[in-house]
Amino acid sequence: MTKNFNVITERDVEGWYVASVPELQGCHAQAKSLDDLMERIREAIELCLESESLTLVEFRFNLQHIAAF
Repeated sequence: MTKNFNVITERDVEGWYVASVPELQGCHAQAKSLDDLMERIREAIELCLESESLTLVEFRFNLQHIAAF
């Protein structure tokens, strides 16, 4: 089973990238680089799904930048 998730990213005033997944309450990550952020949000999605007892063989996410400072 495959599921797509929307990932919203922002860059805060201190230069950190912050990501959230609206479909998964409490699913957030932050990192200094976008590459690290993508790795961390993927891990966060896996943990959120695990905590909700959902098992997906594969998932994809769509990236959307909404703000820049």
